[in-house]
Amino acid sequence: MLFGKNCVILQVKIKKMKKSALIFLSIAFLLTGCAREFNQAFKSDDYQYKYEYAKECYASGQYTRAITLLEGLVTLMKGSQNGQECLYMLAMAEYNSKDYETAAEYFKKYYSSYPRGDYAELAKFYVGQSLYMSTPEPRLDQSRTVAAITALQEYLDVYPLASRKEDAQKNLFALQDKLVQKELHSARLYYDLGTYFGNCNKAGESNYLACIITSQNALKDFPYSNKREDFSLLLMKSKFELAENSVEEKKLERYQDAEDECYGFLNEYPDSKNTALAEKFIEKCKKITSKGETL
Repeated sequence: MLFGKNCVILQVKIKKMKKSALIFLSIAFLLTGCAREFNQAFKSDDYQYKYEYAKECYASGQYTRAITLLEGLVTLMKGSQNGQECLYMLAMAEYNSKDYETAAEYFKKYYSSYPRGDYAELAKFYVGQSLYMSTPEPRLDQSRTVAAITALQEYLDVYPLASRKEDAQKNLFALQDKLVQKELHSARLYYDLGTYFGNCNKAGESNYLACIITSQNALKDFPYSNKREDFSLLLMKSKFELAENSVEEKKLERYQDAEDECYGFLNEYPDSKNTALAEKFIEKCKKITSKGETL
């Protein structure tokens, strides 16, 4: 009885193996056929045939093959009826392949070549979108972020009623947030370096001054950022630490400045979880400022 059951199981396994082998062979045959067809199109001197095959590759998501064919066709078809579509499709294939830097260059080329073309507005949008997709994390250099902001703002300026207006505006806000995060990271780094003498002329002065300047510029450049309190806190703490680490002739002036900053922080953020810290700083500052003399 057990032997018969094992035979049935074995037969089922054999059928599954045959089915898997058949599927594998079918796929292999299909891929071989596709490869042969692609090579035929690639070597063909019939540019229209090659172009139509490239469109099929693009439509089916075979972007690498589409790019290979379209790169050779862009120059040959320039000025023809399909020239602008060829260039735009090449740019989109690069974009869909996630080669955003190359895509941005092709979109720029399309817009400069066909400023009134059928895809001019979309090309203008995708210049900024491609740069947006290639921006690094906030801790790294943000030159691409600035370039993306410029490109998306140009898109909105050229096309005030743009079809992708909402997407462009949403991306602009995200890019600005990235710049804010970059500045916040820099400000915190300067503060954390504190009295590290390797980066200072005098006990901690350069680091705390750098934090103050970075925070002040961020508050000025990004007045509506949701990180205002973070910058204000760093500004207050840095001014206090700068006073604490100053040479004698500068202590009184800097304690007065730190005290004013603490009061400003309390006025702007009365419900902050850091009010106690601000009050503590004020108390320490008053011990110096109330005497009107240096230690």
